[in-house]
Amino acid sequence: MSTPEYSEWIGRKETCDDSLDWGHVQQVALALDRPAPAAGEPLPHLWHWAHFVRAQPYADLGRDGHPAQGSFLPPLGERNRMWAGGRVNFHQPLRVGVPAQRQSTILTIQEKTGRTGSLLFFTVQHDYVQDGAVCISEEQDIVYRAPSPPKLEGGEPAPERQWGATIQPSAVMLFRYSAVTFNGHRIHYDLDYVTQQEGYPGLVVHGPLIATAMLQACVDAHPQRKVARFQYRGLRPLISPQAFDVAGRMMEDGSAELWAEQGGTLAHQAHVAFKS
Repeated sequence: MSTPEYSEWIGRKETCDDSLDWGHVQQVALALDRPAPAAGEPLPHLWHWAHFVRAQPYADLGRDGHPAQGSFLPPLGERNRMWAGGRVNFHQPLRVGVPAQRQSTILTIQEKTGRTGSLLFFTVQHDYVQDGAVCISEEQDIVYRAPSPPKLEGGEPAPERQWGATIQPSAVMLFRYSAVTFNGHRIHYDLDYVTQQEGYPGLVVHGPLIATAMLQACVDAHPQRKVARFQYRGLRPLISPQAFDVAGRMMEDGSAELWAEQGGTLAHQAHVAFKS
């Protein structure tokens, strides 16, 4: 159910413009170790997460390096931020070098109690508009938890895969992805902070980076198929520099099940529906 304390924030909106600059797209490609599309070509799936940045001055950042809440999102004190998952609908590709706009709305705010204590869930709707058409629409689930030890172990055994790839999340890769997404969250690059303040054993791999790798492995395995919808969720963090696998299998209904695994157990899950 909705949390009365934050009910006035539901429905709040903001917009963010971006040129989808070709030079920046090249940097994203290097961060992901992928070929860069040319100007006018489609932006690869989920690369829009490296664009539409609403940056804040240092004075407006929290202790974790993220923008302090209170403008678009409400003030939340010293809670730790995590990207829990989301749902992305691909209507048509965004094109490199063509101006576009992200239109964002807070849909829901809910407080729940989990193993690590109080959890505050935000669902934010984003529409990405280019040349007057909505190219991508998505809902992002973001969770803020009270400071407590993170869940690092457990998870179901990974299914038998039909395709997969191994990712080596070096500190340089995490730094580059933080740089191209302008993500100041210190859990991804500040070893002292992440181990001493948030209780992780090492640098945390970005959830969006993992999701992008899962979907890219699926697209590489099925280049003839067009992705219509991507739904993903994180089960537990992945820690650098330990390698992890992104893998998947086709389902009987023609959709695909995707996952990231480490040590034979699931860490992230996703589902892909294809266009007919």
